[in-house]
Amino acid sequence: MSKKVAVFVWNHFTNDARVSRECMALQEAGYHVDLIAIHDPEQENQSFFEQVTERFTIRRVNYAKQSKIILLIFWMLFLILLPFFPRFMLIIGAILTILMLPKAQMLVRRSMIFSLMIYYGLRKKYDFYHANDLNTLPQAILCAKVFRRKKLIYDSHEIQTSRTGYNSPLYGICERFFLRFTDVCIHENQTRAAYIQDKYHFYPKVVHNYPNRQFIEGSDRIDLHQVLHISKDEPILLYQGGVQVGRGLDKLIQAVPMFQKGVVVIIGDGRIKLELEKQVLDAELGQKIRFLPKVPLQDLLYYTKNAYLGFQLLNNVCFNHYSASSNKLFEYVMSGVPVIGSDFPEIRRIIKGEEVGVVVDSHSPTSIAAAVNELLANPALRERYSQNCYRAREIYNWEHEKKLFLEIYSELENESDFERKKQKFQKMT
Repeated sequence: MSKKVAVFVWNHFTNDARVSRECMALQEAGYHVDLIAIHDPEQENQSFFEQVTERFTIRRVNYAKQSKIILLIFWMLFLILLPFFPRFMLIIGAILTILMLPKAQMLVRRSMIFSLMIYYGLRKKYDFYHANDLNTLPQAILCAKVFRRKKLIYDSHEIQTSRTGYNSPLYGICERFFLRFTDVCIHENQTRAAYIQDKYHFYPKVVHNYPNRQFIEGSDRIDLHQVLHISKDEPILLYQGGVQVGRGLDKLIQAVPMFQKGVVVIIGDGRIKLELEKQVLDAELGQKIRFLPKVPLQDLLYYTKNAYLGFQLLNNVCFNHYSASSNKLFEYVMSGVPVIGSDFPEIRRIIKGEEVGVVVDSHSPTSIAAAVNELLANPALRERYSQNCYRAREIYNWEHEKKLFLEIYSELENESDFERKKQKFQKMT
């Protein structure tokens, strides 16, 4: 009988490449996988339930509807009971009024999501619970260790104690406490694993963020020059990914006037997109920089292959960025697109080690421009880097990496609970 896995993600699961790869690997290996995500009320066509394959389903929690129903019930009770208990109901009315405030509503929504994830995590008898990042770990702990006696995998895609927007020491305190309940902790690369070892005194499993092995040479499915009405004489200089703080996009825009030629194309969405579009407008760079919304994962590499080069320009704003080796780096490599990347350990290891591009000071527009102009002025060098990408993609792909991922589950199935807990206690003390 095949094992069942409940996977938690705190997102809408539309472009989460890593989680998608892991779920597909598990179901291919014979596991039944139920992924529990969040429904986006702003997307009318988004399904609450998807049957991806025979052994892989997606359940998105409908927090908006439940939140409104609960508030409506409370208001109805308030109005019914007000004449009989006026003083007490005034207190209840004040609480309900507070709950109508934006921050309070956000707390209600998150509480509903949290509760519904636990509800769906307990509807079936799962053998494994798989929490992606810290914001789903408490739900998984409650399901796996409080209500069930099952194995728990903590798959951390970020350094939770040093990342943008997560500055409170509370995250580190929570992670240290929650880790005691996990059976396995997974991190993205060796630099991050070493950080965890230094902080928590155990070395986590490493599963790299490599893309699926996919060859798209010769395909003309997407022609970005045609889509964006860019002259064929202008090389496309591509950034794809989240449009967020610390991705070096403001520095990239500042560097564009120094480029000898080419059009920068930014594919993706995020919090600072409007701010960047204004920066481009103010600098009168509308013809040199184009924006596209995020595209479906299955189409992304067909866009990527149009590029002369790709940017991975994370800024050193936190250890999470400094230690990253994110999707886009390997997506460029998979597509044969040379990379201009930050001079950080994991990015440098790939770019310099495999000779697939140039590392730069990602905080310096001048350094970025110099690297771009070097590749623009030397097509032969660019071609050599491109050919090296094709060689490197035979190494840095999910087909190799998923074997390590599936071994983690295999080891958990065969491992004694007593021995695992004994080892974990010794490591963390």
